[in-house]
Amino acid sequence: MIVRLAPGTSAEIVQALRNRLESEGVRTILSPEPERPIFAAVDRVPDALADEVNAHPHVDDTVIPRGAWRLADLAFRAGPSVADVGGVKIGAGEVSICAGPCSVDHLMSEAASQVKRAGAHLLRGGAYKPRTSPWAFQGFGKEGLRQLKDAGETVGLPVVSEIMDAAHLPAFRDHAIDCLQVGARNMQNFTLLKAIAESGTPVMLKRGLAATVEEWLYSAEYLLAGGCPGVVLCERGIRTFERATRNTLDLTILPLLRQWTHLPIIVDPSHACGVAALVAPLARASVAVGADGLAVEVHPDPAQARSDADQALLEGELAAIVAEARVMAAVTGRSLPP
Repeated sequence: MIVRLAPGTSAEIVQALRNRLESEGVRTILSPEPERPIFAAVDRVPDALADEVNAHPHVDDTVIPRGAWRLADLAFRAGPSVADVGGVKIGAGEVSICAGPCSVDHLMSEAASQVKRAGAHLLRGGAYKPRTSPWAFQGFGKEGLRQLKDAGETVGLPVVSEIMDAAHLPAFRDHAIDCLQVGARNMQNFTLLKAIAESGTPVMLKRGLAATVEEWLYSAEYLLAGGCPGVVLCERGIRTFERATRNTLDLTILPLLRQWTHLPIIVDPSHACGVAALVAPLARASVAVGADGLAVEVHPDPAQARSDADQALLEGELAAIVAEARVMAAVTGRSLPP
């Protein structure tokens, strides 16, 4: 149960109501929502106690989430939440573009300059790479994080990189990575989720290869329950019977999730299709259906990319996507950051 009190209700009244629930063994968590007091009852509330809460003069309404999540539920906030990644706001009516090479390599500095010139807002790059084959390039590790951060600082962009193991967290802290990406394969690595939730760093949570929306939100709940300051959901395509593209981009979940969660949602059309020529139309469609941002792969020379060369864009192609996203955002009543 999520309890939404009238705006202006005093902290003393809110705490008294929480104490009443907790006296019956029901744990509660207070929402950080500034506009009105909201709290969640984590445990099941007995019917008689629920009736008592609903009858409270300061309670506007109570909501029963459709799943066992609480903190990720739409009702836990007064409106859509915003993730702040190094000063870039994801959500709040703005469409942010995250771009960069799949893997950090010797052209990282050039890639960063191209991402900046094209008008993107966040720089991405993989230093630790989860690869299907043990013989494929696994990333430069700490050295990759250093190169990514240096490149980001040079061009003035916050940086995003994938973390695969809780043991790598000190390296991400040491290099001040602005956003931790949890890849599709680790979406349900709950030990990792709990560890990075306590880091104080925003997290981009990619949907698992075959994860349901419910499973995805439960993973987000782990991050929020652990104190993560900003969770961004990232749809990156799911595995289906179709082999013509790398994955199948599921855009139906964007309007659906607007009804279920307050969290911002971005789309990764690069991993969804695996074909550079298809990224731009999928990016347009993603913004049209309400995505709060895009994550795309760019490389100065795709033929030299250490991974995912087939889906890497050139600078001009990224610039075109940014321009089209600006138009599509305006059509839907939103904008891109300056």
